[in-house]
Amino acid sequence: MRPQFKQLCALAGLLALVPLMQAQSAKSAQSSFFSYDISEEVTVRGRVTGVLNKAALGLMNGSHLLIASPSGATDVSLGPYGLVGKGALSVQLGSQVEIIGVMKTFGGRPVLLARRVTFGDRIYRIRTEHGIALSPMAKERVENASAENGGVR
Repeated sequence: MRPQFKQLCALAGLLALVPLMQAQSAKSAQSSFFSYDISEEVTVRGRVTGVLNKAALGLMNGSHLLIASPSGATDVSLGPYGLVGKGALSVQLGSQVEIIGVMKTFGGRPVLLARRVTFGDRIYRIRTEHGIALSPMAKERVENASAENGGVR
């Protein structure tokens, strides 16, 4: 009878882990929106049709650009710091831009998480290669490091 009791306890222990594993799986699915895989990056070129300092209702938080490209309209998330502080992106309606980032779906809508925006002869770094939004201080450090290494400012 003791071996059966041990087996029963082992089975009960495994069954207790199932809800934890399901919760972890659900958590992974929710966090996949915020994952940023540089191998999935796309480049969008187009004309700026809207500049939003704050997200409109239904958009993810942060600033946004609305872009008209040959493939259609694109909502571009610049994150919380895209239009803020020293080295912030400064574009006008009608400007031609090139944006590199990863497409995601937020609230049932496609959104491009911008990593880099090129406007004129200037490159604006918005996120790291891991998708982390660059604060104004971090942008300044990146700019200074690029300048010291002879890179593009």
